[in-house]
Order: sequence, then C-alpha cells, then structure tokens
Amino acid sequence: MTYRRISYAVWEITLKCNLACQHCGSRAGHTRAKELSTAEALDLVKQMADVGITEVTIIGGEAFLRPDWLEIAQAITKAGMLCGMTTGGYGITLDTAHRMKDAGINVVSVSVDGLEATHDRIRGRQGSWQWAFKTMSHLKQAGISFGCNTQINRLSAPEFPRIYEYLRDAGIFAWQIQLTVPMGNAADNSEILLQPYELLDVYPMIARVAQRARREGVQVQPGNNIGYYGPYERILRGGGDAWTFWQGCSAGLAALGIEADGAIKGCPSLPTTAYTGGNIRDHSLRKIIEETEELRFNLGAGTPKGTEHLWGFCKTCEFAELCRGGCSWTAHVFFDKRGNNPYCHYRALTQEKRDIRERVYLQRRADGNPFDNGEFALIEEPINTPWPENDPLHFTADKIQWPEGWEEEPNLVPSLVSSSY
Repeated sequence: MTYRRISYAVWEITLKCNLACQHCGSRAGHTRAKELSTAEALDLVKQMADVGITEVTIIGGEAFLRPDWLEIAQAITKAGMLCGMTTGGYGITLDTAHRMKDAGINVVSVSVDGLEATHDRIRGRQGSWQWAFKTMSHLKQAGISFGCNTQINRLSAPEFPRIYEYLRDAGIFAWQIQLTVPMGNAADNSEILLQPYELLDVYPMIARVAQRARREGVQVQPGNNIGYYGPYERILRGGGDAWTFWQGCSAGLAALGIEADGAIKGCPSLPTTAYTGGNIRDHSLRKIIEETEELRFNLGAGTPKGTEHLWGFCKTCEFAELCRGGCSWTAHVFFDKRGNNPYCHYRALTQEKRDIRERVYLQRRADGNPFDNGEFALIEEPINTPWPENDPLHFTADKIQWPEGWEEEPNLVPSLVSSSY
C-alpha cells in the first residue's frame, strides 16, 4: 500500500527555543500559535505507528521546553517506534538525561556549529558551546548514544577539522554534516553562506576529515545537500561502498516532517507554504500522505515525470534522472522553486573545467516567517574574475585550520578519489 512508503518522521513538537541561531530555518524562539495539545500529540503518535513509521526524531525549537515532551517520547517508544532527539543542548542536566533514558529516547544529536567563539556567535548565546559539551557528558553518564550535527558555512568551514577533534574526544559515534542554506534566519544572514565555487575547496577538506574519522571510529553522515557525484561521493555517503551514492530527494518517499501546529510536509526542512500537504487537525495522517500532491511530488522518480521540474544546469546534467536536482529544500530556498541545485560538487567541477565560476546573490528578501525563503540570482562568470570587494568571509583552502600532526598524512589515498561512475 502506498502509505507504507514513509518510515521516518522528524517532529517539531514546539517552536519555543532558548537559543537564537543565525541560521535557524524555522526562526525558532517563541511557541507557534495553536501548537498541538497533549491529547492531539498522543493521537498523532498512534497515527504515525498506524501508517508504518518506525522511527521518530523529536526536535524544536528546543523539544525539552515543551512541558509534556517526555510523555510524548514515552508514547512513541510504547507504540513500537524508535525515539530520537535533536537538541541545541543548552540546559540538559544529568537528571534530565536520566529522565530521557527512562522515557525511551535512545539516541540524541547535539548541534555544534564551530569552535567556542564561532558556535556561540552563530547560536546567539554565550555559553552555548560549553553547554553542548556538558550535555554530551550527561548523555554519556545516562547511557544514551549520542552524535552531533554541524552546519558548514563560511564561519564554521575553516574550523571544520578542529571541530571534528573536539567532537571525537567527547565520545560521539556519528557526525551529521550539512551545508547552511538560506532559509529563515539564514536567509537574512546570507553573507555566511558558502558560494557554489567555494565547494571546490570545501569538499576535499570534508573528505579528508571523513577518511580520518572512519579510521578513528566516527561515522560521518552527509545531509541531503552534501556531495552529488563528485570524486568523494562514495567516501562521504557510503564509506567507500560502491553502491552507496546520492539517489534523489526522499521527501514523501521515506521521510515526513511535522510542525508543532500539526502541519505535515514530506521533509522537515521544506518551506512551509509551498510544501504543506495538510494539517492533522483537518485530515488523518494517512489521508494527507496518500492523497496530497505536496507529499507525492517525488513518486514519479524513474519516469519522465521525475525530471519535468528540472531547469538550468540540472536539466542538462548526465545524472539528471537519478539525482532529480539534488535536495529539493536547498534548490527551493535559493531560487523559490526546486529543480536546479547550486550546491553540487559535480556541478562545481564541471563548471571549473569550462573556466566558469558560479556565484549567488540575494535578489528578494524573505518575509520573516518560519521556514520561509527569499530568492537569489545565479551568476556565471569567468573563473579568474576578481572576487567582489568587501567580502571578508570568502572561503579558501588556505583558511582551513588543520590540527597539529595532520599535515604529515596524505590528503586522500588514491583509491578513494576515483571519479569514474
């Protein structure tokens, strides 16, 4: 049955937050108007189990600021679904960590977006970096497996290898990485976004760190806007496995996003206005998944319909039928429509061979609502064009802060950089 296609849900149980992140796509801070009641939330848990969801990650805002958050977590676990959590980590005490364990939360991802000064700057609160590491210590003591997630942008990219060493030493088992894109607050702070051309220096760095992390027992897990058919794709997405590479947007196919007021999307990152299929106060979860176009737009994968939405570079790409334009969220928040993704390694490499550099600039500002976006223009220019003035955050390889001792190791072993597909 078609509703069985979705197995994983990310559930924003409140938009209330104790941080003020520069890159927050949901513009979290205050609770949403008309967030689900406890009764409505517990009924939604039953509906998720009924449609075949097997794993739920609760998020915010900051999930633990909702008074009944542990009751919800416990209900998820009792319904036979795995319960995880993503947190900024500001304020999770040892007692809280033990209560999380008792409620059945079995894995937690703590957000760390730079070294201390950078993280606190991005997260908008002094002491947030210290608290993230306190939280990891508390989770370890409580017996909860934990990893981290990190946004890569012009502020965090130079520190990326050193961030890894701190996270490794804290005891993470996995590290999810993602490129910051212009949604919500990040749309208002677009100077921190990497330019497409800068990916040429970013990806060799990421691959080198990922290779070392694997040797040291840490899984680097790329988010949906990392990679795409460049020479490091199989290292990043599959640890070198020949059959693990990007195979298209999974919104509505394997994933589900739920907002705190009951709005349902095919992916938690997608813009609310363009991709909400309905609200569980108006329709059952099964009906929204089975019948709304906003959750079915990826069902044409592998057919001519699967590439109808492509435009620009992505329309002409040799990987178009498989890739389908990469991450829908990333493309949409740049250009206000999906189908042409500027954050693609293969694309940057192809343009470099043509002596072309791609650059984006803000053309229309976002309105200021949760999960909103503005619109950017894309420029193609000769690769040797002088970089725009007054751009102090411009990222280059010589800005990378390699830890002491890393310079002795080879960047990448030759067998891992083959670009043949």
